[in-house]
Amino acid sequence: VYVVGRVDLEGNRIVQHLWLAATDGSTPPRQLTTAEAKDSHPRWDPSGRRILFHSDRSGTPQLWLLDLAGGEARRITDVATGASQGIWSPDGKRIACVSAVFPEYSTKPFAESNRLSKQRIEEKEKNPVKARVFTKLFFRHWDSYVEGKRQHLLVLEAPPLDWNGDFIEPRDVTPGDRDAVPTSSTFSVGDDFTFTPDSRHLIFTATPKENEAWSTNFDLCRVSVDNASTEWECLTSSNAAADGAPIFSPDGTHLAYRAQKQPGFEADKWDLLVVKTDPSGRFLSAPVVRTRNFDRSPESIVWCGSDLIVTADEHGTSPIYLLADEPRKLIEGNVNGSLSISRDGTRLAFSRAAMHHPAEVFVASVEQPTPQNVSHANDALLRQLDLPRPESVYVDVEGARMQMWILKPPGFDPNRKWPLVYLVHGGPQGAWSDSWSFRWNPEVWAAQGYVIALPNPRGSTGFGQKFVNEISGDWGGKCFDDLMKGLAYLEKQPYIDTDRLAAAGASFGGYMMNWFLGHTTKFKTIINHCGVFNHESMYATTEELWFDEWEHGGGKPLWEAREKYLKHSPHLRARYFKTPTLIIHNDLDFRVPVSEGLQLFTTLQRLGVPSKMINFPDEGHWVLKPKNSEFWHREVFAWLKKYVAPGGR
Repeated sequence: VYVVGRVDLEGNRIVQHLWLAATDGSTPPRQLTTAEAKDSHPRWDPSGRRILFHSDRSGTPQLWLLDLAGGEARRITDVATGASQGIWSPDGKRIACVSAVFPEYSTKPFAESNRLSKQRIEEKEKNPVKARVFTKLFFRHWDSYVEGKRQHLLVLEAPPLDWNGDFIEPRDVTPGDRDAVPTSSTFSVGDDFTFTPDSRHLIFTATPKENEAWSTNFDLCRVSVDNASTEWECLTSSNAAADGAPIFSPDGTHLAYRAQKQPGFEADKWDLLVVKTDPSGRFLSAPVVRTRNFDRSPESIVWCGSDLIVTADEHGTSPIYLLADEPRKLIEGNVNGSLSISRDGTRLAFSRAAMHHPAEVFVASVEQPTPQNVSHANDALLRQLDLPRPESVYVDVEGARMQMWILKPPGFDPNRKWPLVYLVHGGPQGAWSDSWSFRWNPEVWAAQGYVIALPNPRGSTGFGQKFVNEISGDWGGKCFDDLMKGLAYLEKQPYIDTDRLAAAGASFGGYMMNWFLGHTTKFKTIINHCGVFNHESMYATTEELWFDEWEHGGGKPLWEAREKYLKHSPHLRARYFKTPTLIIHNDLDFRVPVSEGLQLFTTLQRLGVPSKMINFPDEGHWVLKPKNSEFWHREVFAWLKKYVAPGGR
């Protein structure tokens, strides 16, 4: 069972339905849900008869059950603050889920807590005063105001198969003023909590107990599902860096989880640790690192007997690895993720995407892993499109080799000269991969009539942790040099028109656009989406302070290391800005606040440099609403065409 999203452009939304596919491909996929809503996070019950999922079809996210024997999906929760990410206990008798609750009500009985929460939400909606009051950090995060809420775990009794009753009242098993799941996606992969083998406890990834805006000390904690307590048992207190993503072995005797070593560094290498446990989840041994000989960070994780299967970035792809005595690739190529495994441990199911096709659901045997597409959701559309495959090249840079994708436009003629758009990825600890994107889609850019280059310079993931580490404290140093060497490589290609070069990037890529403005005039135009402009103002207006403190201050705040912050701050090179620039920056971007874009636009206007700013008041770090995305693409490609004519000559 999996989710298929459909863009409703006129409704300015994405509708999501659940689909079912036979793992052997013997029958065509069929749609399970039809409500014009967002259905997501499907989870089979232990009997294999019902599917638990969450949906916003009632207005707020709630838990629903679908019986495959027949009938409509039935809503099982009525939680004022919503319920999502439901999972089953191993015995099938309980369900745990997440809700963003008001912590001051979390110790009260559910009926009272729910009544108070509904009352508070209704009063806020009716109140003409929209003032917000803050007393501590993380009052906002990424694109939303926290509104004084905490992400808690709720547990409810699973309804019987013949259930026909009222909504089921859950219990808040993690009450208090602390989040029981990561509020930052950086520290989350899949489900961040799990029932213990005895079905009587939860182990979960808790946010830092203190200094949460500048600490990365996420811990695994344990609570009883029968006796809620604000005192959570911490299982990983000996590690001051991040721990998370707990998953029990099939026989229930071992727990695997991810852990970092370096406090404050969100892009530190993740290791995979395994510890022996009793049925209640208590640790019975010291954790053992299973990735000592694996210079990659595991992401999606499943158990296969006593071994582990993971995905990890690898030179612009995400293969699937078996971690036994030595890491071994099971499946290569493209970008694979969302791993799950059959209960007998013989078959893997996973998403698989490439630059020329969106994610589909694939199945492969563990013993003979040849991936087979079982969803075929995009076959009809893709048959209508000319989507070229990218070429992977390597460029020698100082002390390393930089991988880079080159995507040529449909109808490419190597005997003609083509314009180039140089795309710089965000992160900076990320990578351009052989994968599909719904935000920055290289195929869409190439289809305008441009050669697209996607370099993976210093800081990119999938090339070893040393390569990742070398960007911290050096944003405008080796990474910039790598990018310039990649550009020099491209300029030597006979099909590149060196008089028609453009560059574009978002987030860190937007930062690099600002650094380009002050350090090169090779580009005819630059497109900057939500980029960092001033490291001094960025520090005091962003929300995840650990990021700036590590990346620019060597682990220190601005006032203790101001010179380090300013060393690679683009705003200090403003006198050299000459390149026409398009800026996109959004009001709900709390990661890179809109003030960064406003400062850049003001500076360019004062310098008399041709510039244009587009501001979306209803978007955050990304542009997610379909109508806004359509507008974004039209504006971006019109600006690009104005300064760099498309097509071969």
